[in-house]
Amino acid sequence: MNSFRFQLTAWYVAFFAALFLLFSFFLYSVLGRALQARLDDTLRSQAATGLSLLQDEMEEEHGESQIAARNAVSNMRPGASTVAIYQGKRLLAATGPAPQLAGLAAGAPSGRLVTLAGERVAVNRWKDFEIVASQPLDSIAVNLAVVREVMVFAFPLFLSLAGIGGWLLATRSLRPLRSIAGQTRSITSQNLHSRIELGRAADEFSILAGSFNDLLARLDRSFESMRRFVADASHELRTPISVIRGEADVALSRNRSAAEYRESLAVILDESKRLSRLIDDLLNLARADAGHVRLQMGELYLDELLAECCRSMEGLAAARDIAIEHRCPAEVPIHGDEQLLRRLVINLLDNAIRYTPPGGRIAAELERAAGAAAPSVRIRISDTGPGVPAAAAAHIFERFYRADEARSRDSSQQAGGFGLGLSIVKWIAESHHGSVELASTSEAGSTFTVTLPVG
Repeated sequence: MNSFRFQLTAWYVAFFAALFLLFSFFLYSVLGRALQARLDDTLRSQAATGLSLLQDEMEEEHGESQIAARNAVSNMRPGASTVAIYQGKRLLAATGPAPQLAGLAAGAPSGRLVTLAGERVAVNRWKDFEIVASQPLDSIAVNLAVVREVMVFAFPLFLSLAGIGGWLLATRSLRPLRSIAGQTRSITSQNLHSRIELGRAADEFSILAGSFNDLLARLDRSFESMRRFVADASHELRTPISVIRGEADVALSRNRSAAEYRESLAVILDESKRLSRLIDDLLNLARADAGHVRLQMGELYLDELLAECCRSMEGLAAARDIAIEHRCPAEVPIHGDEQLLRRLVINLLDNAIRYTPPGGRIAAELERAAGAAAPSVRIRISDTGPGVPAAAAAHIFERFYRADEARSRDSSQQAGGFGLGLSIVKWIAESHHGSVELASTSEAGSTFTVTLPVG
């Protein structure tokens, strides 16, 4: 049986059985020693009493050992024991059948206890007399046999009670676990906001429930992000497709001149390029989430890469009357993926151009990070745009997010952004074990800082 409750009960019964056996062996051993010690004390006392009575009777009978021994023995009540008085090898008197120990008793040391022929014997010496107190060990064996019978009878009884108690205890202990299982079965993608409630449960189950609730919270955020991502992607895809379809419908609605057809095709081509860029971005992010993107790492100079990116964006910036400045130290070698790092810089520059008003200025700086635990370098892209409010700054790196209310895009610019550029920047920075941060004010514009390790 693979039931955890059964296994828990079995372990409980096995532990209880081992504990009962150990206790039984201990009790049996202690009881045997206690009965032996009690018998030894009784025999010592009887031997000492016999010696005292013999000494008194010898004085009264003026040395008549036979009469003195009989008088001494007649005054004793030894119970189950036998007290005998020997003179040399001759038995003078005994309280019962004299033990067949005359020769052995004569050689026994005075004041000691020995076991001979199944009897426990205590011997006291006085002159040439030996006072012997003896008792068979059968009484101890009988008492121990009774204890063994009780233990043999009690063992299966206690084991059964332990099994029943262990089963009930396991059932009660696992009740919160069944509650957790029942509540988790009722949670689907439609009610991920639900949480597991246990009330006053043990700390271990509370920790387990808390872990499940944390997992549900992460799943809820992931599902919500996925739903929002699908909705935003659908919205972004619908716009260029609608434009393409509209232009095609207009172009085909009647005969047009070659210039009009070329104008419609140009619009379709522009929207197709935007649609292609969006699909590429979505595909790259999907591959990054799945961990299927392998970086093509190599040695490069980051100062040269930044300068080349700034030169490639100068034409776009000049068309909007925006100046681009870049400042780099002498040389900054780095180990990374050149294509991804180039895209990171281009995306930041494109974002800055998109939200900087005409006549503005963009600064691209490269500097080594001072005081860092590990050697690193910072890429800082600043603009003189309207900045990003604090409420929007927390979401600026989310996919399809745009802080349009603070950083309005140029409506005349047909190739508007999709809200994926900064998400890609964050992914590229983190894939290089770096980070990206935003510092923005309404007076000074926005500054994006990318920190990358040099080693």
